Amino acid sequence: MVRRALEEAIHTALKELGLDLRLKVARAPKDKPGDYGVPLFALAKELRKPPQAIAEELKARLDLPPFVEEVIPVGGYLNFRIRTKDLLKEALRPKGPFPKREGLVLVEHTSVNPNKELHVGHLRNIALGDSLARILAFAGREVLVLNYIDDTGRQAAETLFALRHYGLTWDGKEKYDHFAGRAYVRLHQDPDYEKLQGEIEEVLHALERGELREDVNRILLAQMATMKALNAHYDLLVWESDIVRAGLLGQALEILERSPHVFRPAEGKYTGALVMDASPFIPGLEDPYFVLVRSGGAATYYAKDIAFQFWKMGLLRGLPFRSYENPYYPALRTSAPEGEPYTPAAKETVNVIDVRQSHPQALVRAALALAGRPDLAEGAFHLAYETVLLEGKQMSGRKGLSVSVDEVLEEAERRALKVIEEKNPGHPAKEEAAKMVALGAIRFAMVKTEPKKQIDFRYAEALSFEGDTGPYVQYAHARAHSILRKAREWGEADLAQATPYERELALALLDFEEAVLEAAEEKTPHVLAQYLLDLSASWNAYYNAKEDGRPATPVLTAPQGLRELRLSLVRSLQETLKTGLSLLGIPAPEVM
Repeated sequence: MVRRALEEAIHTALKELGLDLRLKVARAPKDKPGDYGVPLFALAKELRKPPQAIAEELKARLDLPPFVEEVIPVGGYLNFRIRTKDLLKEALRPKGPFPKREGLVLVEHTSVNPNKELHVGHLRNIALGDSLARILAFAGREVLVLNYIDDTGRQAAETLFALRHYGLTWDGKEKYDHFAGRAYVRLHQDPDYEKLQGEIEEVLHALERGELREDVNRILLAQMATMKALNAHYDLLVWESDIVRAGLLGQALEILERSPHVFRPAEGKYTGALVMDASPFIPGLEDPYFVLVRSGGAATYYAKDIAFQFWKMGLLRGLPFRSYENPYYPALRTSAPEGEPYTPAAKETVNVIDVRQSHPQALVRAALALAGRPDLAEGAFHLAYETVLLEGKQMSGRKGLSVSVDEVLEEAERRALKVIEEKNPGHPAKEEAAKMVALGAIRFAMVKTEPKKQIDFRYAEALSFEGDTGPYVQYAHARAHSILRKAREWGEADLAQATPYERELALALLDFEEAVLEAAEEKTPHVLAQYLLDLSASWNAYYNAKEDGRPATPVLTAPQGLRELRLSLVRSLQETLKTGLSLLGIPAPEVM
């Protein structure tokens, strides 16, 4: 990879100057000489030299890869020009998954309460988690995807209670999770809600004993139909009731109580409770004490989260698993009392949970450090994301102010079909293409933005074939595929006939592997999504290039040798877009 090879050469030269620094190489601006460059202004203070002088000295010290044609110090930057022949060869090289690395990464996402249908707020969680798992696997990591089922939570108890309390019988006309969700909302709108708490508690205790698992599973299976429609993948289901029965919470507390930072105060507001002092690991807290077990003996959700994390990373063992019967994921396994013990012992974990859970996630990392495993605390990553608005409106499932994922998919497919019928009335498979475009629009809209920024999902914008959308990237892929379909087969490319247009497209293709690795390292799919947008823009600029009012880059009618080169670049582009889209869980239609 060109950029990383340049970064390594710069790092080696800087070490000779006494600085163990790694600088990021980026594409050089179009109005500057060279293909790639690195700014040196930040080094001026350490080396006590102007940036231009540093650039000249680095140029003299660099042991450069053979593909570099020229090194150009310019205005405090050190720029590099790549040999055209090497640039084209690298751009045309097939891009497959990276070599496998040791160390399991466990990605937990979705983890929707099994009490009602999935709503728009869940879309971002699923798209982020599923895309990141795909990216990590392509980047060479061993990945396991986990979906946590909170079957002992209050939401599940309230839904099951409401179904019985109101004597509701499912008639099969709507998805079962929607049916169950209406009961949940009805309960929260019932004027007698507060008076029903005692009966709800009885259902809650029955759930904790594992007595109503099939009732919960019925809702879960309906939810999984939506997850499958979103093209999400899972390896494991973990039920909270199984964690309780396996005694993992007690084991986790035993480990924590060995630390001097976990204790039972004899006086004050925490008297009799088991508390954790998080101040050594989370500085600046107004109150550093966090209750793990209340004085009455009830464990808090902090403690449950910690126990689960300890199991994920191999500090606890004893959770049994078996295959999970379902029509969507044949290889899926589930925790179950009658299964075989399994512990993932992950070196790294990614918990995809919204930003409001940042504090509990910080406590999970602190607990790992208190347990004597700062290395595991370092490997516990919280992929925090902001909320999602739908057409400018905030959702609330409890109040019934939400739009289901199923409705969003249906509406997106309806609108996508209308667009396709307008743009390509003779499309051979309009409905199938509409499903692909709708899924691409929804998933891309959820991952193209940095997770820490709020999203306002709007149908018209997301489904547009222009701009920063999934359909825009899908359309770029379909356009490339159309050219290849017409060309069928071709001979050997003549790299010597390359024009500046081929050079520019090749440079855009070069950054795919860099984008994948950066997305994997930063644990955010938006890096790859942005790259695919940039690549599609480069392709459209190439396709539409004009000189003296005439096409500058005809592919099929180009002279022999150049035609083959252009076709080879188009094939590389088509394969890169298809692979990139698949890493975001998005299909790549051949005709749009």
